Amino acid sequence: MNTFKLEIVTPTKILEEEEVSYIRCPGLDGLFGVMAGHTESLFALDIGEIKLTKNNKDQFFATSGGFAEVMGKEVHLLLETVEKSDEIDSDRAKSAVERAEDRLKSEKEIDDLRARTSLSKAVNRLKISSK
Repeated sequence: MNTFKLEIVTPTKILEEEEVSYIRCPGLDGLFGVMAGHTESLFALDIGEIKLTKNNKDQFFATSGGFAEVMGKEVHLLLETVEKSDEIDSDRAKSAVERAEDRLKSEKEIDDLRARTSLSKAVNRLKISSK
């Protein structure tokens, strides 16, 4: 069998997918892919796009990071957040990008790392909303 079970866990929801043939995730060191039979592994995830292939159809998700655990015929994604591309409100994502950019341009003292992270998350959500 060339598929595996995928479980995505966030603080607010659990998504389960059967018969997944491929998943691509944003690792801290770059993108990585998992297919059935992958070596057992643990990866740290970054802000980015998750691509899931099931029944020869691709689905796209936005994530703000977490961990991926590959165990035999199962993959577990433990994520801070996850949103399917067709569930992302692109107008809200655009507004979040604009707010984050304004915050970075502001003369007020801000937490630069936090502002840049907010911008990265918003840009990622906006990009994935169009898939």
